[in-house]
Amino acid sequence: MPTVSEHTGSIAGQPVFWRTAPAPAAAPRAPVLYVHGVPTSSDDWLPFLERTGGIAPDLPGFGRSGKRGDGRYTLEGYPDWLEVFLEALGVDRLRLVVHGWGALGLVLAQRRPERIERLVVLDAVPLLAGYRWHGLARLWRLRGIGEAAMGAITRPTVRALLRRATPRPGSMPDWFVEQVMEHLDAGTQRAILRLHRSAPPATLAAAGAGLGSLRCPALVAWGERDPYVAPAFAGRYADALGGPAEVLRLPDAGHWPWIDRPDLVDTVAAFLTAPA
Repeated sequence: MPTVSEHTGSIAGQPVFWRTAPAPAAAPRAPVLYVHGVPTSSDDWLPFLERTGGIAPDLPGFGRSGKRGDGRYTLEGYPDWLEVFLEALGVDRLRLVVHGWGALGLVLAQRRPERIERLVVLDAVPLLAGYRWHGLARLWRLRGIGEAAMGAITRPTVRALLRRATPRPGSMPDWFVEQVMEHLDAGTQRAILRLHRSAPPATLAAAGAGLGSLRCPALVAWGERDPYVAPAFAGRYADALGGPAEVLRLPDAGHWPWIDRPDLVDTVAAFLTAPA
C-alpha cells in the first residue's frame, strides 16, 4: 500500500497543501489527480491515494491551503490555478478523478483533452444544461443572506446538513463531521460563497460545452440518494463525454458515495489502474 506524503509550498502567490502517494509498481505512468468538492479537502481522497497513488491538493480557500481575501474562488479561477499547480509539479498527462465541485477539474480537462488518460466522475456538479442549485446553494448565492447563513454555521448545524447527504441511519460518521469542521473557517466560507455566485446554471452549462472532446475511457459513479445532484445527471454526464463511459449507480449511497459504499474505492482503483 503506497505511503501518503504531505507537502506545502507556494503556488500562484499563496500557500498550498497537497498530498501525494507513489503509484503501485504495475500502474500506468500518468499520475492520478484527485479534485475535491465543497466543503471538504484532500482528506476525502486518503483511501484512494493509498490504493492508486497520485496527487490531491487542498484547493485554495479550503483545507490547509491559503485563503486570501482576494483569491479567485470562481468557476474560471480554479481551473487556472489547477493548471499552474500541475505545471509546478511537472505533470502533463494524467488520470483525473472529480467529486462534487471537483468538476472544476473537468473545466481544466476540456482545455487539453488529449492529456487525460482516464476519467472518474463521482456525484459531480453538472456542467450540463438543466441543473438547478439545491436549496442551500440558492441561499449562498444571495448576497447578505448567504453571509448570514454561513455565519450561523455550528457543529450541530453541519451535522444536521450532512445527515441529508447519506442514507445511513443517523448521520455521516463522526470523523467525517470533524474533518469538515476543522477547516470550515471564515476563509472557506468566503470561498464557498464566491464559487457558487460565479456559477449560475447557464454558466455551468456553458462550462461543459467541450465535454465531448474528452474521448478517454470514463467511469461515472453516482450515489442515487444524493440530495444535492439528481442521479439522472450520471447518465447525462456519460452521454456528454466523447469516449466510452460506464455508469455505476449506487442505490444505497449518498453524495459522498464511498462513505456509504467503501467498496467503491476498489472499483475506482481497478478502473484507474487498467492499461491506458
